[in-house]
Amino acid sequence: MSIIPTQRVLVVSIGEQKLYVLFGEAIEAVIPISTSKNPPSCKAESYGTPLGLHAIADHIGEGEAAGTVFKGRVAQGHYRDLPPEEQAQNLITSRILRLRGLEPEKNSGPGCDSYARYIYLHGTNHEDRIGEPFSGGCIELQNDTIIQLFEAVATEDLVWITEN
Repeated sequence: MSIIPTQRVLVVSIGEQKLYVLFGEAIEAVIPISTSKNPPSCKAESYGTPLGLHAIADHIGEGEAAGTVFKGRVAQGHYRDLPPEEQAQNLITSRILRLRGLEPEKNSGPGCDSYARYIYLHGTNHEDRIGEPFSGGCIELQNDTIIQLFEAVATEDLVWITEN
């Protein structure tokens, strides 16, 4: 498989809990994020943020209000309208950028496939936890930030996830 470079590349630093948005050779933005509370891992059922090269596969949630909850990638209403026990959970909110792994047998294929694991960049109802490992494997951003990023990136833009 050949990988075509994209003008915009997202670099996820698990160690720094930051997302770097690169356009050409310039850093366009540095965004605080939250990755998995578990160690990085590409294995299914690990709940770790997968490493390596990915591409944005799907944009989900266009036009939904900030704070909209998604279950099974379907909008369910605002998180503040949910019962307190559901609000306590770490929810997928506002927008979803679903990732597809590009490295066979690392983050693509049986037992390690990022797309099959539903690895996303998405908003969260626990914005106060951004900047520290807290997710179940996804990359979480503040709701306003994921909406802005959703509008800026294209399907097939590359995403590099590194431990550093």
